[in-house]
Amino acid sequence: MMKKLLYILILVIIGVQGKAQETVWTSVKQPLKEVKALKKQIVKPKFRNKDYSITDFGAVGDGTTKNTQAIADAIAKCHADGGGRVVVPKGIFLTGAIHLKSNVNLHLADSTVVLFSRDSTDYPMVFTRWEGMECVNYSPFIYAYEQENIAVTGNGTLDGNANMDYWWWWCGAKKFNWDESKGKQTPARVALHEMMADEVDPKTRIFGDGHYLRPAFVQPYKCSNIYIADVKLINAPMWNLNPVLCENVLIERVKVITHGPNNDGCDPEACKNVWIKDCYFDTGDDCIAIKSGRDEDGRKIGRPAENHIIENCIMKDGHGGVVIGSEIAGGARNIYALNNTMDSPNLDRALRIKTSSSRGGTTENVFFYNTKVGKYKDAAVRFNMFYEKPGNHIPTIRNIWVENMKVKEGGKYGVLSAAYKESPVKNVTMINCVIDGVKEAYKVDYMENVTLKKVTINGKAYQSFD
Repeated sequence: MMKKLLYILILVIIGVQGKAQETVWTSVKQPLKEVKALKKQIVKPKFRNKDYSITDFGAVGDGTTKNTQAIADAIAKCHADGGGRVVVPKGIFLTGAIHLKSNVNLHLADSTVVLFSRDSTDYPMVFTRWEGMECVNYSPFIYAYEQENIAVTGNGTLDGNANMDYWWWWCGAKKFNWDESKGKQTPARVALHEMMADEVDPKTRIFGDGHYLRPAFVQPYKCSNIYIADVKLINAPMWNLNPVLCENVLIERVKVITHGPNNDGCDPEACKNVWIKDCYFDTGDDCIAIKSGRDEDGRKIGRPAENHIIENCIMKDGHGGVVIGSEIAGGARNIYALNNTMDSPNLDRALRIKTSSSRGGTTENVFFYNTKVGKYKDAAVRFNMFYEKPGNHIPTIRNIWVENMKVKEGGKYGVLSAAYKESPVKNVTMINCVIDGVKEAYKVDYMENVTLKKVTINGKAYQSFD
């Protein structure tokens, strides 16, 4: 009898704890207070006041001399001495992969260009993530593994040097200059999915030559205290800024201008305490896509995307403005997007949460505030639990707050939602939103506890979604 009572008590405690973790905002003051507190936690790292010019280590900025070793030597010396700035002076410096080390700030002088090699052999094999799946593949162009206090700064340009003839066609799309005579990523992508599903040791999932999995542009992996500021990124091979399993990440005044395949602007993946502010995104895919791993890899690690602020950014072009998913199996919580502007005939959605039952996970506490939108094609707010293949892990989406959103020229829908009957999108609040120019006000299925206040779509006030 006592064992039975103890068992019941444990179940009650677990149930109470589970309920206590769920947040339901009832006032805009609550998420605004959380944002204020979070900003105090995210601070940029400090560096020793010492410069190391890469030209002192033999680098030549003529656009043709390969400077991979000179840059590596400068970083190694700076790191060994206790840190500082590794300075790239004015010029065009061709290089292969750059691997950052703790306490090193890679600083680009005004107008300088770091031009990345088109030779895949200049990118050694490293442990990485590719579309949310762990593997060994070509090094990202700028990479760091288990380092702390690292930065990329300065008013120079990082040129990925990718185009229709180099890197982009690996995706296998004819519009990016692929044809039947060339290899493509599809077989390797399928193989990596199968390895993940079979829980093959990630360190034995080896790709590289002949597999056509494009590396990310900038990927700190399992790092802390990261600062990326002022640089411009162009011509990326794939995802641009992709911190993975990192903590305390500050990205500000960065400009991302690149229109290749999967050229997302910023993809923080399974990171905690991230602040992206005053940035400019003109991209060939999502401007910002918050992630936490795909399917088995995301669930096994179980690290959510947590405590992200996206503030004062301009999304000039891209498929989605602020996107959560689709590689979101680890879940996401406390995502705050404030004072952002987006306007593009290629923009599909302003706020998009995309997941599936092959992902699972909980996406919660999403705050979308003071957003100006010009044009979009699909929906201002989009929830989708049926992105890609289904599985056995029903996702959860809850506690979504959208306030002060102004849309001048909408697309198909104001709000579009597709959810499971057994897992409706819960606790959705929209306040003071004006959406004009849409073909249809909304198309939703399973939603629970929806609050609409001062919401007008095509000039008509809405108090509920039928």
